[in-house]
Amino acid sequence: MIHDWLPVLALATLGLFWWEGLKKRELAMQAARVVCQRSGVQLLDETVALKGMKPRRDDDRRLRLQREFRFEYSDNGDNRLPGMIVMLGNRVLSVDLQAGVL
Repeated sequence: MIHDWLPVLALATLGLFWWEGLKKRELAMQAARVVCQRSGVQLLDETVALKGMKPRRDDDRRLRLQREFRFEYSDNGDNRLPGMIVMLGNRVLSVDLQAGVL
């Protein structure tokens, strides 16, 4: 009988993970908008893309997912520059413009 519920439980868990990911993406999008507005640059494509995830502990030693999002912006309207947002759970740890540029 328990085997009948395993596929349903797996799908529900996957759905919850997907839903939570959408909420985190929206928080990252808000952070990108704010940092671009404050920096006087233009956020391009009005989107962020998930670059990676890894487990990490927060300040309370609880295991969370750290997500890294990438986005592009322009400082003169004629170029595309990379930006990065790092989140741990619901908290934005950092927002960097020109991420990945040495």
